[in-house]
Amino acid sequence: MADLTGTPGGLPALWRRVDKAWLAILLVPLLVALFDPGQAWPTVRFALGALGHTLPFIVFAVLAVAYLKASGAETLLARAFEGRTARMIVLAALLGGLSPFCSCEVIPFIAALLAVGAPLAAVMAFWLASPLMDPAMFLITAGTLGTDFAVAKTLAAISIGLMGGFATYALANSPVFADPLRPRKAAGCSSCGCGAKPAFSGRPVWRFWAEAPRRDTFREAAVENALFLGKWLLLAYMIEALMLHYVPADAVAAVLGGEGIKPILLGALVGGPAYLNGYAAVPLVDSLLQQGMSDGAAMAFVIAGGVSCIPAAIAVWALVKPRVFAAYVGFASLGAVIAGLSWGAIA
Repeated sequence: MADLTGTPGGLPALWRRVDKAWLAILLVPLLVALFDPGQAWPTVRFALGALGHTLPFIVFAVLAVAYLKASGAETLLARAFEGRTARMIVLAALLGGLSPFCSCEVIPFIAALLAVGAPLAAVMAFWLASPLMDPAMFLITAGTLGTDFAVAKTLAAISIGLMGGFATYALANSPVFADPLRPRKAAGCSSCGCGAKPAFSGRPVWRFWAEAPRRDTFREAAVENALFLGKWLLLAYMIEALMLHYVPADAVAAVLGGEGIKPILLGALVGGPAYLNGYAAVPLVDSLLQQGMSDGAAMAFVIAGGVSCIPAAIAVWALVKPRVFAAYVGFASLGAVIAGLSWGAIA
């Protein structure tokens, strides 16, 4: 029998290398088959059917993100940090809420901007809006929760970026935001679909297919994001199947249903700990809505969870001091509650 303890790194190293999402996808039906055999196949069938229903949105999102990366559209981000501070904040919030790049990918970009003196207010606007929405997330949210919800979340992302950016600008000379940067250190990413390939520089090349390196980037980005979205959505749909079968709808409705601010506050409070990532959260919110979660609580959940999920939080924590990070979380929490109240009133 092989001696696993004698291999370099042993079991701890193997555990670090294994993809936890794929492992969970294998374990969920096995555990269900062990404890409730009759529910194992319905769980898998529900997840595969839901994934098939979302497939057109996934394909379009994957191709769109691959095109933007291959063309070098991320170079447009730099233009948001030029000119007057107020203009920077507005553009940073808009680009943060619309750009297809995850928080981990922009760490080197943001670190360089902060190092050369870019205003923290504009960076805060970008950081708050960026993890909440991107083209792929918009399409998947629209396909599952409806276009109205996706549009409302996009507007909330931009609005929260503007709020945090202008608040940081107004308080720039306060003790909270004075000397905001940590000593420079590298930061990694293990929870988003970003690669290590350096970004293109210069002007975007929209007809990227004429250059071999850009064609390679398109192919790599498409495969990488397809696997990333596929695994997280498949896992989320499995969890959704379990929630719909095992979690009493009355219990969800009692805690997160109804009107008023209480379910919205609870939605914002549990959004962070319960969040996998922005893509996996969509099916979970769909199941919670079916079980009685209020519309406002659903919006507060996705906003608070999107900003406080591990990749987004690490991106900020890695570069700024704890007091600035606390302000980031505070802006996000306040924005989540306001977004929940607004969407609850509209919906």
